[in-house]
Amino acid sequence: MEFSPTALALLGLLLAGWTLGAVWMVLAAQKRQRQAKAARLASRRLARMIDDSPAIPLVVRGDGRLEGPDRLAGWLGLAKMPAFLSELDGGPGGSAGLMPDDVEHLREAVRRTQKTAAPFRMVLTPRGSGKSLAVRGQQADPAVAAPGSALLWWFDFSESQGELARLRTEAARARNDFHALVGLIEAAPMPMWFRGPDLKLTLVNSAYVKAVEASDASAVVREQIELIEPVDGLTAAQIAGQSRDRHLPIERIVQATIANQRRSMRVSDLPLGDDGIAGYAVDIEEMEEQGRAFRAFQDAQRSMLDLFSMGVAQFDQDRRLAFANQPFLRLFSLPAAVQIDQPDFDRVLDIARDRARLPEVRDFPAWRRELASWFRKDSPTEDSWTLPDGMHLRILAQPMPDGGLVLVAEDRSEQLALSATRDTLLRTRTATFDSLFESLAVFAPDGRVQLWNRRFPEIWGIEPEFLDDHPHIDALLDKITQVLARPGQRAAIGEVVRLATLERKQRGGRVLLSDGRTLEFAGVPLPDGNSLLTVLDVTDSTKAEAALRERNTALEEADAVKTRFLANMSYEFRTPLTSIGGFAELLQSGVAGELSEQGKDYVNAILTSVQRLTAQIESVLDLTQSEAGLLPMATEAIDLLPFVTRIVREREDAIESKKAQLDLRGDKGAGQVMADRRQLGRAIGNILDNAIAAVPAKNGRILMALSRRKNSVRIVISDNGPGMRPGDLARALEGYALSKDGSGKEQRGLGLPLARQLVEAHGGRLDIQSERGAGTTATITLPC
Repeated sequence: MEFSPTALALLGLLLAGWTLGAVWMVLAAQKRQRQAKAARLASRRLARMIDDSPAIPLVVRGDGRLEGPDRLAGWLGLAKMPAFLSELDGGPGGSAGLMPDDVEHLREAVRRTQKTAAPFRMVLTPRGSGKSLAVRGQQADPAVAAPGSALLWWFDFSESQGELARLRTEAARARNDFHALVGLIEAAPMPMWFRGPDLKLTLVNSAYVKAVEASDASAVVREQIELIEPVDGLTAAQIAGQSRDRHLPIERIVQATIANQRRSMRVSDLPLGDDGIAGYAVDIEEMEEQGRAFRAFQDAQRSMLDLFSMGVAQFDQDRRLAFANQPFLRLFSLPAAVQIDQPDFDRVLDIARDRARLPEVRDFPAWRRELASWFRKDSPTEDSWTLPDGMHLRILAQPMPDGGLVLVAEDRSEQLALSATRDTLLRTRTATFDSLFESLAVFAPDGRVQLWNRRFPEIWGIEPEFLDDHPHIDALLDKITQVLARPGQRAAIGEVVRLATLERKQRGGRVLLSDGRTLEFAGVPLPDGNSLLTVLDVTDSTKAEAALRERNTALEEADAVKTRFLANMSYEFRTPLTSIGGFAELLQSGVAGELSEQGKDYVNAILTSVQRLTAQIESVLDLTQSEAGLLPMATEAIDLLPFVTRIVREREDAIESKKAQLDLRGDKGAGQVMADRRQLGRAIGNILDNAIAAVPAKNGRILMALSRRKNSVRIVISDNGPGMRPGDLARALEGYALSKDGSGKEQRGLGLPLARQLVEAHGGRLDIQSERGAGTTATITLPC
């Protein structure tokens, strides 16, 4: 078959068209395939984005069916997504899903949206979960779901809800704190205020109102009443402005008038940025008074510490020397400048070490660090130091609550020396006790034996071991009773010990032992409250006393015989002397005619001898009677000055013969004394005679002075004679003394002893003081 060219052309065109159509269809199919693939990719991407989005969509159809991802079931705690809305509660007895009430509310909201297209919002919390799910519901687009459906978007805003709850809590707490702070400011006892940016008062509390004596806070703000007065030309507002400009708080102490009283106030201005400036004032008047009182107390304390004999130093919390008294400075040879420079503790130790006032130690830095640990201790530390010069110090370190330290140094060198001396004395006492002939025992106030010597158990016949237990006095008396001749005498021994121990009285007594010995005992109170019982074997002395008593009785009888003999002999001597004197006076008067010169001298010599012999006999008689207590006394009131003057005038011839000078000093103020005129005159005359005899032949001076005391009269007779040695004076007072006159001859006589006896017979006292080459002074003291 042959085709025409036209047919072939048409056929070619047809085949070409067909080919082009096939190619177009292939290209179109490829394009649709690419579009479908892109759509699937976009759909998967959108689905993935929805899955990863914080919101999960849920479609609720009109019949209540649910369309949604399983991820929402996980949020609700369900294993899979339920088919209906009513099944979101997890079924009966379920522990997951929503609460039945929440499901009911959700159903009502969905039904309302499906019917009215009104959106809704709510917050749901699945059971057993801490999540907070926000639900936003709206009517579903017909392109998304069938008409009458609702689209619910679920959001997990647990973190946002927690943050929101926290912020709400903090806001509530902040409001409460603000109200509490306002209440606190209002109730604060100190004035508080607030200034705005313009430095004007905008807020004050009731304490501020009361301090400025305003009616209320509004009046204070309205009238801008300032609490603080201008200081150095600057008002309180200007100072607050300085605080604002510097962005720094300003604190100052000023004086303010509070309730008509000037008080010290500590005022603070606190800048609060651009909001304003807050301020408050603290009344520190009492603190200032306490500070002044504390400083006064500190000054008084330090003045008192300066009076202590022990050294005291105070270190503050920075370990610097705050105070040291003078004894502390002397003990450690510290300069006075340390009171001003206030070196630290280590430096003080270094200064003391440089001056050899610390103990010598091998490692001084380590020892110093050890001492520095005293600051950190909770209890006092006591230590003993021995300085290179031999001084012993007792150191007491007392930590203070503020971190400081009080260091007390006491010089115990003397105490240790006294302690050593005491130990020596105790050993000496023990040795002395053991070497004494007496038996000694010391009893404590409780009646127990404390100390005894070796003779004490021996004299009582007690075992020495018995006293080692320090027995009580009752147990000791039980032992002693066995050796007493009369057991009843044990009470006397116990009473002596009791009186000496408790009543501090000294008593004594004697006891007779069964073996014939006689013991004399005495209880002596000791200064330390104890008592000393001394026991002495007086058997031999008792026998000797009895013999001496018999001998004394015989001597007394002999003295009586002697006294009677002397009295009789004095009478026998006095009678012929009176006759001889009378006969000589008759011859002198010319009864036998005119006497020659030799006869007159002879008669005068007889009269002088008779007078001297009569005086000696009377002196012997008076002395004998005075010693025997038989001297007759006829007392009367005597004016002392005329009486002494008469005695002096009777001896004018003797004074002139010695060319001596007698000075009588006295006036009527000497008064009267009750005395025997004759006996007192003899006593004063004898002393004056001795003074006249003792003064030298030329330039002799005798002084007689009368003076009256409160209850006595004094007569002083002094001379410038050669004086006597103590031995000569003692012999003179015994009655056979030798007193030398100007010629150097010894004059024997009874003048001084008789004078002493006569003065003492009047109740007075005679004191004689004599010094070789300086003279003699006799002082007569008589009662008045």
